[in-house]
Amino acid sequence: MEKRVIEMLNILEQEMNIKFPNLYVKYLSEEVQDKDPYELINEREEYIYIYNINNIKERNSTYNIQDVEPNYFLIGQDGDIGYFVSVKKDNESNFIYSLDLGALGCLEMDKEATDIYHLGKYVK
Repeated sequence: MEKRVIEMLNILEQEMNIKFPNLYVKYLSEEVQDKDPYELINEREEYIYIYNINNIKERNSTYNIQDVEPNYFLIGQDGDIGYFVSVKKDNESNFIYSLDLGALGCLEMDKEATDIYHLGKYVK
């Protein structure tokens, strides 16, 4: 599965002219893969649903993320709060950001974690 996930992410990067952070690629390919649901619980005891490889493109399309925030990619959600990674080609940031999906393009995103591995713990 790991190789297939990486190949699918590479295709998505080419199609959308973006670059996923290395730690996000590793996490999605090794941890999340095609598991559904895949939930984390953060320090505030909020549950965050992380999109699997089969859902990430569709979720970004549904919310028109790249039309409003072309440098970010929606990777998960907690209700109306979206969780994002930076996908600028020249960016090496692994930070995870959040923002109310209704405020996209209006407010600055909040930094939630230094990387996907520090966003929360997996809920089994």
